[in-house]
Amino acid sequence: MGKILEINELIKTIAGLKAENKVIVTTNGCFDILHAGHVRYLKHAKELGDVLILCLNSDKSVKRLKGESRPLNSQADRAEVLSCLSSVDYVTVFEEDTPSEILEKIKPDIHVKGGDYSEETLPEADVIKKAGGKIRFIPLVEGRSTTNIINKINK
Repeated sequence: MGKILEINELIKTIAGLKAENKVIVTTNGCFDILHAGHVRYLKHAKELGDVLILCLNSDKSVKRLKGESRPLNSQADRAEVLSCLSSVDYVTVFEEDTPSEILEKIKPDIHVKGGDYSEETLPEADVIKKAGGKIRFIPLVEGRSTTNIINKINK
């Protein structure tokens, strides 16, 4: 089971992991309603390195990005559920709309996003490349999305 850490504690932990030559992988997102697409994505992301750090959008950030009706689950609940997945080593919450600021501090070896992004559309791409990291895109699982689940519930 992963741990939920504040950024300052996470930075100290990462320093120790990097001293052990561990490959640090990051990803980020809202993960409002966890579904099979998320689980497969996170499993694949973990396979790219030794340690997977999930940077989770805060409640305020999700609301700004997704609208007033979101998130459906609080950041504390989302972080707890995600930290229990075997593929996730650490979860940290960030307040901004993009993870650029937190990724500048983490300096991952690899940053992972879904296939609905490209380097040109990924806001944090420059931060990752500037720190010498690589960006990897994982194909989305067809038909699996939080929006689809919400739409199905609302029918």
